[in-house]
Amino acid sequence: MNIERAILLTFLGNYLVNTIAAAIVALVPASGSGVLTAQYIAFVALSAAIVALLAWWYMKAAGKSLASGAMFGVAGFAMAIVVAFLTGVAGVLSQTGSFSAVVGILPNFWPFIANVSTLVLLAYWVVPAALVGWYLGRKATPAPMM
Repeated sequence: MNIERAILLTFLGNYLVNTIAAAIVALVPASGSGVLTAQYIAFVALSAAIVALLAWWYMKAAGKSLASGAMFGVAGFAMAIVVAFLTGVAGVLSQTGSFSAVVGILPNFWPFIANVSTLVLLAYWVVPAALVGWYLGRKATPAPMM
């Protein structure tokens, strides 16, 4: 697994999902109430497509297997969590200019992690990447035995 390539592609993927996919999905009418709205479903579907495309790009130069796809997905999920944490801390620090305010919001990160949307985040990072790894691994020629 090429760690540097995985980090760069998952960071790019996190950017594409959080900005581009969210902007495109904002064009879908926000109808209904609750979690399963057309807008939310479109966001998850578009995010999964972006992750699948990035996983395919990553696996052109990496091992082509279910395991490498799943590891890419887990790396993307971890990158999304780290970016969300750092963005929250930096946002509070830049708005208040106070480290005590940052310490005050740190306990609020656990409810963010313990939300059902974190499972959706895990699913749209790991499942498409693992499926792409599995698909490409089927088509790969096995290594010659010596």
